[in-house]
Amino acid sequence: MIDAAKWQEDNTKYLASAVAAIRARLHRHAKAESSALMMADAPKEEHRSVWRLFSKRQISSAPAEPAHAIAPASALTEPLPAFPTFNAVDETNPPPALVTLTARLGLSAFERDILLLCAAMELDTGMAALCARAQEPARPYPTFALALTVLDEPAWEALSPERPLRYWRLIEINQPAGQPLTVSALRADERIVNYLKGLNYLDDRLAALVWPLEGTELQDAPQSQRSSSDTIVARVQQLPKEGRLPVVQLVGRDGPSKEVVAVAAAAQLGLKIFRLQTGMLPQQPADLEALARLWQRESLLLPAALYLEAPTSEGEGARMQAIQLLLSRLDALVFVDTQEAVPALGSSSLVVEAAKPTPAEQQAAWSAVLGDAAGKSPGVLAGNFDLNLRAIRDVARQALAQDGANDLQQRLWSGAVAATRPRLDALAQRIEPKATWDDIVLPAAEAKLLRQIADQVGNRNMVYEEWGFREKTSRGLGISALFSGASGTGKTMAAEVLANDLQLSLYRIDLSAVVSKYIGETEKNLRRLFDAADDGGALLFFDEADALFGKRSEVKDSHDRYANIEVNYLLQRMEAYRGLAILATNMKTALDQAFLRRLRFIVPFQFPGVAERKAIWQKVFPHRTPSESLDFDRLARLNITGGDIQNVALNSAFLAAQAGTPITMQLILDAVRTEFRKLERPINEQDLRRQGAA
Repeated sequence: MIDAAKWQEDNTKYLASAVAAIRARLHRHAKAESSALMMADAPKEEHRSVWRLFSKRQISSAPAEPAHAIAPASALTEPLPAFPTFNAVDETNPPPALVTLTARLGLSAFERDILLLCAAMELDTGMAALCARAQEPARPYPTFALALTVLDEPAWEALSPERPLRYWRLIEINQPAGQPLTVSALRADERIVNYLKGLNYLDDRLAALVWPLEGTELQDAPQSQRSSSDTIVARVQQLPKEGRLPVVQLVGRDGPSKEVVAVAAAAQLGLKIFRLQTGMLPQQPADLEALARLWQRESLLLPAALYLEAPTSEGEGARMQAIQLLLSRLDALVFVDTQEAVPALGSSSLVVEAAKPTPAEQQAAWSAVLGDAAGKSPGVLAGNFDLNLRAIRDVARQALAQDGANDLQQRLWSGAVAATRPRLDALAQRIEPKATWDDIVLPAAEAKLLRQIADQVGNRNMVYEEWGFREKTSRGLGISALFSGASGTGKTMAAEVLANDLQLSLYRIDLSAVVSKYIGETEKNLRRLFDAADDGGALLFFDEADALFGKRSEVKDSHDRYANIEVNYLLQRMEAYRGLAILATNMKTALDQAFLRRLRFIVPFQFPGVAERKAIWQKVFPHRTPSESLDFDRLARLNITGGDIQNVALNSAFLAAQAGTPITMQLILDAVRTEFRKLERPINEQDLRRQGAA
């Protein structure tokens, strides 16, 4: 383990020695310049330098030092202190920052010394005066000319924009118009100076665009996600030393799970990881190039990896182009969060599936965070919800922190339902389920089927996970049912009963918002719907499903072809959907037979008989509703559905409220007459006449 305090101490000593070597060279050159000015007969060979070859006029005009400051000729040829060396002993003895920077950014010894010369201005208050003495008083700062004169192994290529000093923006050049590059002031970049001092932090210029990606560490990631991160690490470690790092496309629907994989892979590779806000990427190529170089430098110094999200809509072409240009300029580890593989990111990119934890891993995560209070909750929650680690921990911690009348399992369930709700609210109509088993009236066979549906939802974890049925198949694990029958026979109420009993959110799918006349849009809408619903905690209710799940037809034109594609896509998604979906139709024969094969339950809702209608009439009025002398046997003889009975009961209640009386038979019969007219059914006045009336 690295001793940070010891490393900082050693780094400071090394940097001080390196600056001392630079200072000694400046000091000797300053003495040489003074000697040349004060001693006309001084041997010319003692002052030979690159700067003297190009600046004789300036030397002759430089002010002379006092005679007592002039060093003897022997002093000008004394050996200079050697540049400090570093020998790594073991892994606990990492190299000083200057050695690391030189190696990672590819600096030559001369370029390293130029950087040190510039950085010394921030580290040594006497450097400005020394630079002025070595050049002329008007230039109390480092220049390329000074570096070429005083430093060892001078090379003109160090001035090139393609060499590390300028390419990585290690130094800043203050070059007024018309002034030669060689005599322009040089200044070390602030981030680089601090790095040399041992302060390694993200460049301030990137702070507005990126932020640390915090997530599950490697040891906390489930095995399925560790396998994905191991794939990435193995690919990176197998690259040749000079190989270009791949762009890692993390494919999947769940962003937090992809973050877990990225963080785990980065941790194994010893990298910090930052998310880039791609919406703020500059659009101008020059600005994007500058950003790419800045990040590339950070990726080498921190070192760090980048995490960004690919655009999800076709209207974001400009942002996608900016991402492509950025990636083409980077040779760093970059993770791209995308739902599907993006061919435009290059054939060399590594595509890795990053899914949510498996149900067994989710159950283990629930158990870990709940501890001794877990009970049966982990199995129940993992069987009904498909949540990532972040959501599991958030829900569990909130439930444990709450004090309320409900027990812990109820708080956990409510929290899990709430965690899955926001995404579906924008895609379907949410219905607050009110009906209970006591409210619905069905024949015994149909009521038994509804109970079986509820039981299967409650026991999914036991059958699929504990008994191993999930290992036999990866499809058809959801529960789907068809409610068929005439309008008003109780299909919607049955869906409410199930949602209420199972404590699931009930969503009625608005077909007008799903079906589109534009090719491909219907599939996109359905994909968004099912992707959102796959988290669990919801019952999807497709009313009038025959409009969406109709039979495939013979292909006669392009419209038939694309209509069949929509049906085929629905078949696939219904089979893969892991939740509870209910299709309601009054035209069962209009449904595609492939749907019927994939449905686990088909519940027929028949027109209610006299006994069922009497039970419905007896339950339709709330217990607080005032009523008087209601003849349920006579009302049961009215040939109407349960939905019609509900309408009649509500209308009669408003008539009673207007009249200021309890609900009576006459008011109910008046409401029945209104309902028959609405339905355009013939009215038998004898059936609707009040008993005893003439």
